[in-house]
Amino acid sequence: MTATVSPLVSGAGEAPVILIRRRRSRALPLVSLAVLIGLAWLGSDYWLNAILIPFLVLSLAGLGLNLLTGYTGQTSVGAAGFMAVGAFATYGLLLRVPGLPLPLALLGGGLIAGAVGLLFGIPSARIKGFYLMVTTLAAQFFLEWVFAKFPWFYNYASSGTISAPRLELFGYSLATPAGRYLLTLGCVALLTWVAVNLVRSQVGRNWMAIRDMDTAAAVIGIPVERYKRLAFAVSSFYLGIAGALWAFAYLGTASAGSFDINRSFQILFIIIIGGMGSIVGNFIGAAFISLVPILLSHLGQWLFDGHVDAGQLQNLQKILFGALIIVLLIKEPEGLARLLTTARQRIRVWPLRF
Repeated sequence: MTATVSPLVSGAGEAPVILIRRRRSRALPLVSLAVLIGLAWLGSDYWLNAILIPFLVLSLAGLGLNLLTGYTGQTSVGAAGFMAVGAFATYGLLLRVPGLPLPLALLGGGLIAGAVGLLFGIPSARIKGFYLMVTTLAAQFFLEWVFAKFPWFYNYASSGTISAPRLELFGYSLATPAGRYLLTLGCVALLTWVAVNLVRSQVGRNWMAIRDMDTAAAVIGIPVERYKRLAFAVSSFYLGIAGALWAFAYLGTASAGSFDINRSFQILFIIIIGGMGSIVGNFIGAAFISLVPILLSHLGQWLFDGHVDAGQLQNLQKILFGALIIVLLIKEPEGLARLLTTARQRIRVWPLRF
């Protein structure tokens, strides 16, 4: 963050007013990306497989849902269903289209998920709030049932699961933990850059106008129904790619049960904890969801040293995790992103008081 100082000439006999104009630095995102790239060689297989890859995929899924809920104000609890569409569609494309490059398969899976999201977004033109949430909940159960009921989607496998095909990019194998991590990081970085520019464009401004008051948005000439459906399509596109990465880069094998209602609530908690209507909040919320349970697990093992039953310890972790979420939302209902922004602003003017 850099600052420029410019004097503002006041009237006769008055002291000049100094305006401080701050320009946002772009160094932090680039440094963060460089650090994440470096972790592909510095991080252990455990960190890559168990922590960093799921963190990035959940961040991307949270970003997709945030575009719909945080920026457009359309409530949805069917995020995992659209992740399943992306995973099964990408698997089908790689299986049935010989020689299809992996990036095109991911893009195709995302587009198919976007088309399905556009279909289920049609009711948003007539209903909203709780009733729209029930509609997306029905979509979640319907999609989960479809992928479990019809064997064609998982190539008639007796286990009812889809397995990751050979992951290659320009002839290089991505089967290693570092390769799958770099694939995930590349997709997340590219789609995050697209999302940042999208929310700053006219489309993003129209979404936020609809979120704040759709009636006023319609009065000033914004085609509300069209932009609501567009939000569903874009959100589902992001969720579809996140679902494909979750199945192939993280799990390795997945079924319809891998994208159940619990996954949808997990993604919803990410944007609530991180901050709705915030790009950075998706990464903060995903880090909270991914890392805090691991920290609580290690803390419980250190405190009790095996003297407490594993089942009781797991229940205790869930209680503490839920309590942390409640305290956080009471302290800052707008999420961790807002809390960190407030803290940064106070540090910037310290020790002055205004």
